[in-house]
Amino acid sequence: MMVSSEPNIEPKSPAQPLATPTREVMYRHTIVVRLTHWINALILVLLLMSGLRLFNYHPALYWGNYGYRGLPSFFSIAALEDIETDEPVGVTTIAGHNFITTGVLGVAYDAEGEPVSGAFPNWATLPGGPGLALARDWHFAMAWLLVLNGLVYLLFGLLSGHFRRDLIPAGGELRPRHILADIWSHIRLRRPRGEAARRYNVSQKLAYVLVVFGLLPAMVLTGLTMSPAVTAAMPFLFDLFGGRQSARTIHFLVANLLVLFVLVHVIQVIVTGVFNNMRAMITGRYAIRPEETK
Repeated sequence: MMVSSEPNIEPKSPAQPLATPTREVMYRHTIVVRLTHWINALILVLLLMSGLRLFNYHPALYWGNYGYRGLPSFFSIAALEDIETDEPVGVTTIAGHNFITTGVLGVAYDAEGEPVSGAFPNWATLPGGPGLALARDWHFAMAWLLVLNGLVYLLFGLLSGHFRRDLIPAGGELRPRHILADIWSHIRLRRPRGEAARRYNVSQKLAYVLVVFGLLPAMVLTGLTMSPAVTAAMPFLFDLFGGRQSARTIHFLVANLLVLFVLVHVIQVIVTGVFNNMRAMITGRYAIRPEETK
């Protein structure tokens, strides 16, 4: 009897092709988040424009309780006359240092190319014409709408768990190495994929927490401190902010930080996909791109 020396080799089945990862669409933003977001965006634009109109009536910032023409300020925007050309020149002064800002701040140009004096140009302010009382009415009306809209968002965030689930960073996310890695990804304009796209990254969380619980409340409280009627009932606001003029200065600086936040926010929306981000904030649905295969 002969025994075969050939190994017993079973035939291999044909290799199965790797499954191609598919794009997933998730429900990312609730109706309350979307509505309050767009209402907030409109209100902040109108607040900024009416606030710039109010600032034009006295374009200088002070610290303490008093501020008036003749008192040294640490920030101001003015239109000064050039002795040689008899033309107005826009000058912005910061801590005693002067910067020529003609065409942007202090002096702008109308449609005919004629110089127009004013801290901020008319096209950036609301209402466009003169009227301190009307500008103040616009600003106060938008401010109360901001408060009401903010209260709706705050109650929803607390009761639904939105803040705890989506905005508050987890302990591991606050490690310096994790934060630096996230910042480096933003610098390289890398879009989140897969699981990373399901939630806000730590930079987004920290920015939103700062805005929601820091900058916006500071805007409201400093605005109230500038109201004599409010401070008559709540004089502790003077102690909180160091005086009415200090509150006005903080109000102005916080407004600029909010503008900076919005600019960065818009840039990130563009970089990470305008259509996908806008659809998410309109319909709530966000497309997650699959992880990159190596």
